[in-house]
Amino acid sequence: MVTFHFFSSLFSELGFFSKTEKKLLYVVINCKLQLEFRRLPMYHIVAEIMRRRFFPTVITHKAWEGFHFAGHEIRITEATDCYGAVVWPSALVLCYFLETNSKQYNLVDKNVIEIGAGTGLVSIVASLLGALVTATDLPELLGNLQHNVLQNTKLKSKHRPCVKELSWGIDLEKNFPRASCHFDYIMAADVVYHHPFLDELLLTFDHLCKNDTVILWAMKFRLDKENQFVGRFQTLFDLEVLSNFPSLNITLYKAMRKGRMKVRPSKLSV
Repeated sequence: MVTFHFFSSLFSELGFFSKTEKKLLYVVINCKLQLEFRRLPMYHIVAEIMRRRFFPTVITHKAWEGFHFAGHEIRITEATDCYGAVVWPSALVLCYFLETNSKQYNLVDKNVIEIGAGTGLVSIVASLLGALVTATDLPELLGNLQHNVLQNTKLKSKHRPCVKELSWGIDLEKNFPRASCHFDYIMAADVVYHHPFLDELLLTFDHLCKNDTVILWAMKFRLDKENQFVGRFQTLFDLEVLSNFPSLNITLYKAMRKGRMKVRPSKLSV
C-alpha cells in the first residue's frame, strides 16, 4: 500500500493539512487503492511485504514507523524532508527476501555492506539475521542511521553493526582498501533514481565487489535513467532477476562479477 510518509511528503507544502488530517487522508485513500490492488498479480506477496512493515506511531513530535522482521519489532525514525531518511518500498522487498530466504542466503557470520543505507532498515534486518554489517551513507545521514541501527540491534544481534561514511566514488581505496576489505554481500535498495552520481555509484559497486561477492539489489523503476544504469551495470556484472513486482515497479536482482554467477534452480520465497 501507499505509505503515510509518502502522503506527508506529498502534502508538505500545503500547510492547512494537520498531521492528524494527513493520517486520515492516508487511511481513506489506501482503502480505495486496496480494492484495485487485490486484482493485481502477486497481490498476496506484495500484501505480505507491506503487512510486515507498518504499524502507526502515536502522534508525537518525532516521526517513526514500525516494522516486523526477523522475529523482532523494529522502530525506524524518519525525516520526511530528506530522501535518505525515509523507508522506501524497495527496502521492504529486500528485507522480506532476506527473512524468507534465510536458508539459501544464510547471513550468519557473513560480512555485509549496505550502500545508501538511509534509515538502516535493511542493515538492521541483516544484522538480526546474524551478519557482520557495515551500514553506509552520506555524512549528513549518519546520525539518524546510527540511532536506528544501534537502537534496533543492541542486545539482539550476534555481531555489533558498524555505521560508516561512504560517499560514492570518493576515497574508496582510503576508506575501504581492496587488500583488507572483503564483503560476502553488498546490499542496496533504491539507490538508483534521479541524481547526478550514477557514475560514482557504479564505481563504488566495482570497488567493493570481489570475485565471490554477491550483490542483492532492489530497484524501483521510475525513469529511463534506471534502464540505462542497468545496461551499464551489466558491462561489469552478471545480473539475475530474483523477482519482479509490477504493481510496485520494483525488481529484485542478484549480481556477481562477470563469469562468476552460477545459476542454480531453486524456489525462492519472493
